[in-house]
Amino acid sequence: MKLDIIGDIHGCYSEFENLTIELGYGWEQGVPMHTNGRKLAFLGDLTDRGPESLRTINIVWELVVKRELAFYSPGNHCNKLYRYFLGNKVQISHGLETTVAEYEALGEAGKRFVKKQFVDLYERAPLYQVHDRGNLVIAHAGIRRDYIGRNSSKVKTFVLYGDITGKMNPDGTPVRRDWSLKHPGSPIIVYGHTPVTEPRIVNNTYNIDTGAVFGGRHRSSIPRNGTRIRPVLDAVC
Repeated sequence: MKLDIIGDIHGCYSEFENLTIELGYGWEQGVPMHTNGRKLAFLGDLTDRGPESLRTINIVWELVVKRELAFYSPGNHCNKLYRYFLGNKVQISHGLETTVAEYEALGEAGKRFVKKQFVDLYERAPLYQVHDRGNLVIAHAGIRRDYIGRNSSKVKTFVLYGDITGKMNPDGTPVRRDWSLKHPGSPIIVYGHTPVTEPRIVNNTYNIDTGAVFGGRHRSSIPRNGTRIRPVLDAVC
């Protein structure tokens, strides 16, 4: 099975749609489908910051849950939106305010529908994806090799936020260790979370979050073991 791995969409639905068309997916049936049987794999952060988070939720739910044509695992923004929908106290900031504004503009029936879709999608999702008999792992912020196969709270924090130290940078972002420098090279790990200007390849790990929502680049193809790893989206939303 060949995959097109999609990085952090952040509500940039139009750019996502255009990308899938470039990659050879047709939308005749209302969702992106590839004539050669390729499938999409989403590594999280579907929502927040961009203009069409709810539409993005809808299409990913349709692909992953209803039609079983794609794969999805959550990011930290997905986790925060999930907690918001559960009624937990979360800060409506760092992009969540854009998704909440879309949601609050709906009628009650629309709100129930979106909430049900996203909660369903999130609760069915694995914390990270393992493909190709363990040779490929997709995790939102990455994963250490010794964490693969585990789902503890410590692993969850790592997968959603990276290898954080608990300290903060002057700009308010968390200080993170560069876990990829110690990766032994197997399996291939594809992740996002931290925007980069170009796909970052270190020890067979691939950061493909090229920051579309911030005006980042479109995509590139990196053939590897029968799987093409393609960063997502280019234009500012």
